[in-house]
Amino acid sequence: MNGQTEMLIGQISGRTVARENFDEDGVLLNKQTFEAGKIIEKKGYYQIEVVTELFDEEKKPTEKYTTTYRCKPDETSIMVMAFPFAKPNSKETEINSSTKNFTKLYDLVNLKDIELEMSFDSGLLNFFGSRSLIRIYDRQLNTDKANIQIESKINIKAYALGIRIKQLNYTVIEELNNNNLLIFQKFTEVDGSYFTMTYN
Repeated sequence: MNGQTEMLIGQISGRTVARENFDEDGVLLNKQTFEAGKIIEKKGYYQIEVVTELFDEEKKPTEKYTTTYRCKPDETSIMVMAFPFAKPNSKETEINSSTKNFTKLYDLVNLKDIELEMSFDSGLLNFFGSRSLIRIYDRQLNTDKANIQIESKINIKAYALGIRIKQLNYTVIEELNNNNLLIFQKFTEVDGSYFTMTYN
């Protein structure tokens, strides 16, 4: 596997990820869990199957479905699980992306700004529209904590038919263990609402 695959699909291979969404007062709105299988190589692609389960504000299950993610190992790939707004109403989607520095997302020696442009050919990821520009910037490494911590900002601009339909801004805290694997992320919007991602 090249560095791109190691940093993306490799971050979730064989792991369970829990996403919890909170309002600006810290009240839980809902929760999703993502149980990822191991990476398999199939016909020149790396492939991973993820079982997604949705829960309401009382943590009662409401829906469950499976999504298969795949990427070509020698090409820029998708940000699996960074922004899991996938909808189960489409069976297949293709995501094309071009990037600057994304293959070095967790190069702790030299944290750079990341720019990523993504386009989608179906409604599977329609939260973002048909095209998105993602910028990760002001990245700072904090070594005073028990775990490795990166603080940054993210700007997402989503377009449909060439018109910007949505813009999101987050401040982000990410924690990695000593093996440089993600263990926690917190994405906070301007209004104080936020979501967390916990990796087990």
